[in-house]
Amino acid sequence: MTLFWALMVVVLILLIPLLAIVIDSQIGQALARRIARETPPGELEARMEALEGEVRYLAESVEGLREEAVFIRSLVEGPGETSGVLPPAGQPERPELGD
Repeated sequence: MTLFWALMVVVLILLIPLLAIVIDSQIGQALARRIARETPPGELEARMEALEGEVRYLAESVEGLREEAVFIRSLVEGPGETSGVLPPAGQPERPELGD
C-alpha cells in the first residue's frame, strides 16, 4: 500500500510542472480566452435564424432534386413503361398481354 501512495506522490509532483507549462503555453491561453469569452446578446438568435434559413434552403433543394430524379426516371423508362398514365384523348387503352 505504501508503494501505491509513493507512486501517487511522484505522479503529482510530475504533474504540477507539466500543468504549469501547458497553462502558460499558447494553447492554454487560447483555451482560457475561449472559456472566458461570452457570446453577445443577439448573436445566438442571429446564428439560429441563419441555420434555420440554411435548413429550409437545403430542404427545398432536396425536394427539387427529388422531382428532377422522378422526371428523368420517367424519361429514361420511356412512354410505354410508365404505369398509371392515361392514354391520350380519343385512343383506347392498350390491352394487357396476359388477359
